Amino acid sequence: MVVKVRRSAIALGSNLGDSLAILAAAIQELATIDGIKLETTSSWYRTKAVGPPQPDYINGCAIVQVEMSPQELLETLLAIEQKFGRVRQEHWGARSLDLDILLYDDLMIDTPTLQIPHPRMQQRAFVLVPLAEIAPDWIDPVSGLAIKELVKKVDCSDVLLLKDS
Repeated sequence: MVVKVRRSAIALGSNLGDSLAILAAAIQELATIDGIKLETTSSWYRTKAVGPPQPDYINGCAIVQVEMSPQELLETLLAIEQKFGRVRQEHWGARSLDLDILLYDDLMIDTPTLQIPHPRMQQRAFVLVPLAEIAPDWIDPVSGLAIKELVKKVDCSDVLLLKDS
């Protein structure tokens, strides 16, 4: 059976432990999985946390080519989070690793376990800034706008480029 290759945008974040090392290792892990080919990654950005009081995040994005369904990709990302010690205790709480599917080609999916595009992507500068760096012309299927247009609609003042990333 021939599986169609799809492009997906993945958000990565961490604010517990050695976040830069965890994120770099997560990118390496992604690149080793059958059915996932790493296309490009953004720089890393320091961002203020959303939710309860907690340390700042390190955030970035990756574009991958996948030969798996959106649900299989989600399950793969959840397994990687677990491998890096992700524990889900508090909604929007601190975490060692957070991996989210932002976009999957131009598909729109809304199931109890998966929403694509990511439902809060348009409001989150910490997602849009790194995504605009590597995929500025990708069209968000919900708004019909390119990522480079969406990023102009949010306050990016708390998204700071890490110099050594």
